[in-house]
Amino acid sequence: MTALSVSTSAAASLRADALVIGVAKGSKGIVLAPGGEAVAEAFEGKLAEVLATLGATGAEGDAVKVPAPAGLKAALVLAVGLGDAVEGGYGLEALRRAAGVAARTLAGSKKVALALPAESAEEVEAVALGALLGTYAFGTYKQNGNGSKEPVGELLVLSTRKGSKDAKAAVERALAVGEEMNRARDLVNTAPNDLTPKSFAAIAQAAGKEHGLKVEVLDEKALLKGGFGGLLGVGNGSANPPRLVKVAYTHPKAKATLAFVGKGITYDSGGISLKPAGHNETMKCDMAGAAAVFAAVVAAKRLGLQVNVTAWLALAENMPSGTATRPGDVLRMYGGKTVEVLNTDAEGRLVLADAIVRAGEENPDVIVDVATLTGAMILALGNRTFGVMANNDELRATLHAAAGEVGEPSWPMPLPAELRKGMTESTIADLANMGDRMGGGLVAGLFLKEFVAEGIDWAHLDIAGPAFHEAAPFGYTPKGGTATAVRTLVRFAEQKAAGSKG
Repeated sequence: MTALSVSTSAAASLRADALVIGVAKGSKGIVLAPGGEAVAEAFEGKLAEVLATLGATGAEGDAVKVPAPAGLKAALVLAVGLGDAVEGGYGLEALRRAAGVAARTLAGSKKVALALPAESAEEVEAVALGALLGTYAFGTYKQNGNGSKEPVGELLVLSTRKGSKDAKAAVERALAVGEEMNRARDLVNTAPNDLTPKSFAAIAQAAGKEHGLKVEVLDEKALLKGGFGGLLGVGNGSANPPRLVKVAYTHPKAKATLAFVGKGITYDSGGISLKPAGHNETMKCDMAGAAAVFAAVVAAKRLGLQVNVTAWLALAENMPSGTATRPGDVLRMYGGKTVEVLNTDAEGRLVLADAIVRAGEENPDVIVDVATLTGAMILALGNRTFGVMANNDELRATLHAAAGEVGEPSWPMPLPAELRKGMTESTIADLANMGDRMGGGLVAGLFLKEFVAEGIDWAHLDIAGPAFHEAAPFGYTPKGGTATAVRTLVRFAEQKAAGSKG
């Protein structure tokens, strides 16, 4: 595990495998960012010229290595791009991404010092979190690492704020959030033959024991006794039965209670409505919502937030078999509503519906569900942005703003009343699990809204696009699981702990 700390050591005198500085694109060439002054001095004023000769532009994603000159104790200087030069400080997301690029580029190093702009506590946290996320690597199944380098062993964030309480708190927050995001990434990347509903539940129980969280697990017998028809209907076709897992964090001074509900389809074949080849190879990631809400609650506990937060993990495996739910079957959901299943590949909304009703029985102030729910949301927003829907405009705006503050792209989406009609026209059940094809992501949100108890504010985050990154890594984002939505949920919990009304 990578060690992370703040240091006030002078950059020039610090012994490290590499010293990282920031550069940006100026109108007349490369501009050195604050924090790299000692490095520029060691290069006798020729740093920008050297970097430009080596192809550096200062653009985001740039990473150029230069042997350290005699005036530095570090062996290597790495210049990472921050994008366009700005006055008054660089954005926190630019710092996170640059630190992530540095950590990825310097994999295999034992000690790396980050001389990026980090004077405020917010900047310290951004650099620390970006670097920690950038160290992430998933090597569980690779024999002897299979040629991959070990993550950076130790990260030092250079700042003048080492002795201040806010700097210490910033690093602690970065550690808590970053390590839990990496836990979520591990879960998403784990092969589905290893991560089943039962084994996911066991991981949650182990984390609960480690961090002092209350964990309850409903197995298939308890689900049958309780009438959880959505979870059982989706899980009927699999040899790995479903689970509903409750992970609860409470604080004695809490003034708000939140419920985070996560879709946890540990593998989604589509069921009887089988996915075609080319659409099922990455479906281990269909539990990313459950991983996100789980990680967010553990992070809230580690941060000691003065708020009550419960994660509900709706876990099932969607497989075809002689016992699988068929198109045309009717499921009686938890709480009594009946649903005609028109497409077994629209299964996420079924397990979420059970969990939302159960979460609502505890009368939280807000329910937020997180799910890789629809391909329609990817078509609408692309691979890096998640959709935000809610039954309360203020809540939707608050979550959208929270996502923006922490660097997670999102977009507010409507819940048009006219799209509800297609789901309510079933002649044999209260609802159908499908409606109009156009606006499918919104239809899914409207379906979930049907299961929210009156008087409870609810929001739905459809993270289908950014939850699993299939292209080349960028910034602090690796290939594979990303842990999207964890930071948004943590920021929202922090706001509620501080008394926010949104």
